[in-house]
Amino acid sequence: MISKETAEHYIWGDGCEGWHLVKTPDLSIIQERVPPGKAELRHYHEKSRQFFFVLSGKATLELEGKVYTLLPQQGLSIEPGQAHQLLNQGTEELIFTVTSCPPSHGDRVLVK
Repeated sequence: MISKETAEHYIWGDGCEGWHLVKTPDLSIIQERVPPGKAELRHYHEKSRQFFFVLSGKATLELEGKVYTLLPQQGLSIEPGQAHQLLNQGTEELIFTVTSCPPSHGDRVLVK
C-alpha cells in the first residue's frame, strides 16, 4: 500500500513537487503539485508514453502547438515524440497524476 505520506518525494522547478506512487523499471505513476503561475519546461520524451489526469485545479497542457484545458477528472494522453508543456495558469494549486510507460525520468528532451 502507498500514499502521498509514505511515497518517495521530490522537488522540481520553482516550488513544484512530486510523489512516486509507482516506481518500477516499466511503469511510473507520480502525483504532482504545481502552484499557480508555475510550469514545466516544454519537452518531449523519446520512449515514454504519458497520461496526465487532473485531480484538482486546472491544467493548461500545450501539446504540439494545440492548447488543452483539463479540469478535475479529465486527462490527456501524450505519445512519445510529442512536444508538450504543462502550466498552471489558474489561481489555485494544480494536483494531478502523470503515468509514464516506460518511466520518463532520463528520457526528456527540451525544446523551444
